[in-house]
Amino acid sequence: MKKIAHWSVAAAALLALPALAQTSLTVVNFGGANGAAQKKAYFEPFEKTGVAKIVGVEYNGEQAKIKAMVETKKISWDVVEVESPDVNRGCDEGLFEKLDYSRIGNKADFQPAAVHECGIGVFVWSTVMAYNGDKLKDAPKNWADFWDVKKYPGKRGLRKGARYNLEFALMADGVKSADVYKELATKAGADRAFKKLTELKPSIQWWEAGAQPPQFLVAGDVTMTTAYNGRIDAAQREGKNLKISWTGGIYDLDYWTIVKGSPNKDAALKFIAFASSPDAQAEYARNISYGPTNNKALAKLDAKVLDLLPTSPANSRDALQFNIKFWADAGEELEKRFASWAAQ
Repeated sequence: MKKIAHWSVAAAALLALPALAQTSLTVVNFGGANGAAQKKAYFEPFEKTGVAKIVGVEYNGEQAKIKAMVETKKISWDVVEVESPDVNRGCDEGLFEKLDYSRIGNKADFQPAAVHECGIGVFVWSTVMAYNGDKLKDAPKNWADFWDVKKYPGKRGLRKGARYNLEFALMADGVKSADVYKELATKAGADRAFKKLTELKPSIQWWEAGAQPPQFLVAGDVTMTTAYNGRIDAAQREGKNLKISWTGGIYDLDYWTIVKGSPNKDAALKFIAFASSPDAQAEYARNISYGPTNNKALAKLDAKVLDLLPTSPANSRDALQFNIKFWADAGEELEKRFASWAAQ
């Protein structure tokens, strides 16, 4: 009888294993201030619904990892936050599940750019010009000021890559934000952007991780830098007197995707629906200054929070939307040219 009892307990435990596996959902993001805000606004409240326990993972946007999982059918990630070029590329390559919007929300409630067949916008963020208010009293007003090392001596922080820098270079050279991609699409425009970058090259200090620009500013390593607005917001919340110049900022969206073949697709859709709700997105925006993609979230935010978002009327007045199609078509060639230029 004891053996039967032991066998029954063991069998029950084995039968319970798949159920236990289903309760764990791996959600991947870029960490940092964004990861902390997601934990508070999305992970912890979602876990209280009892649908699944969230296992948070940080990464640097390595699409190759997702591709390897899908090709080997060894899926260890479920929901992944990806940047806009990657949602397109990954969708084309069959790395992501097609989303069932009937289980997420009304498409009309979201910003048009947030709705994609393989992903839904998590938030709107912006790459902006930032400086230290304790060290620079005369605020820079535009990208021409960023390039003016005589008026504003010192190093300039730039993300190491062609994206954003070519657009900023053209704006520094007098191109209106509305005309940037039209100009950059021509050979003469690309040449013009690289020529302008070359002017600044002796003063450039490259950054590769989002945490670096605020560190550079606080340490006094650079006079100005490009930065993700949320990273500057996080530093401000820590008491650092860092400032943003919003003129000519480039805004973009990150997207939730579900890895193709995820065994937890049902729970993944429930998580994405939860994180896309107005209440959850409003709570996220209170914790980091990234704009909600669900327009109904805006009504839940007070003026103080709204004024800090990339989507506020004042901050987006001269903003440029990152052109996914342009970079999907021309990005590989421009990034190769940039790598060669940077190495010279």
